Amino acid sequence: MPTEQELQETKDRVMAELENVMDPELGIDIVNLGLVYDVHLDENINAEVEMTLTAMGCPLAGTIVSDVKNSLKELQELGELGDVDVNIVWSPPWTKDKMSRYAKIALGVTD
Repeated sequence: MPTEQELQETKDRVMAELENVMDPELGIDIVNLGLVYDVHLDENINAEVEMTLTAMGCPLAGTIVSDVKNSLKELQELGELGDVDVNIVWSPPWTKDKMSRYAKIALGVTD
């Protein structure tokens, strides 16, 4: 069974990989957009990525979920991560306040 530190290191690696997943419409990664709410890891290092989308009914939801899973394949192949599930949630709803400073600057969003 992995230690808390090992789980945190794996979670950090997962988040780093998720920074490579771009929102196809906005051209900013899903982590900096604030779409990834959490990554849950169980004792077998299976991951559940809890995330949202910028809008309900997003036509690219399937693409983003597929991109999330593909971005984590290397960690799976290395044996650092088990199964990956993506859980799209709508609560709390996404707002521009969840974006990082980088994303706000890139998109020209002001507070």
